[in-house]
Amino acid sequence: MASRDDIKFLSNPNIGQKRKKYCRFKRYGIKWIDYKNPEFLLQFVNEQGKILPRRITGNSLKYQRRVATAIKRARHLAMLPYVADNLK
Repeated sequence: MASRDDIKFLSNPNIGQKRKKYCRFKRYGIKWIDYKNPEFLLQFVNEQGKILPRRITGNSLKYQRRVATAIKRARHLAMLPYVADNLK
């Protein structure tokens, strides 16, 4: 029987595999999330203004809570909208 190294693939066998998600805060050493920076917080909000879940963003639980708090504070100060039709 031929081993995997001997087989020549017609297409890339890695097609369809998703890359592993990672917490960008842990990887880049971000300790503090600034609620006064709406451009950064827009990465964690969808087009309708809803907060994206952890399974989509890849954040750890600790930083997802901090992101949610920062988004809510920015909304309270009218830096981010509560509801939007076409945010991005």
